[in-house]
Amino acid sequence: MSIAAERKQELIGEFATEKGDTGSPEVQVSILSERIKNLTEHLTQHKKDHHSRRGLLIMVGKRRRLLDYLKRKSQERYLTLIKRLDLRR
Repeated sequence: MSIAAERKQELIGEFATEKGDTGSPEVQVSILSERIKNLTEHLTQHKKDHHSRRGLLIMVGKRRRLLDYLKRKSQERYLTLIKRLDLRR
């Protein structure tokens, strides 16, 4: 499920590394995490929605790749991000 424009702007403002930053890994991972959370709630009610489940798995993989990239580039930024988003890892 998609997220509201206001919520997306809040996430961008909270995780941006500088003003106007929308493409940093931190911002992308935070937006993906929000979408994953919403889609997970949707799938608890609609267990047979396999198309959305596939989309969820694609998003989880994309988030994992972004986190791996961030971990390679900057261990410190990676650790602070997973702590702020409360991700298991």
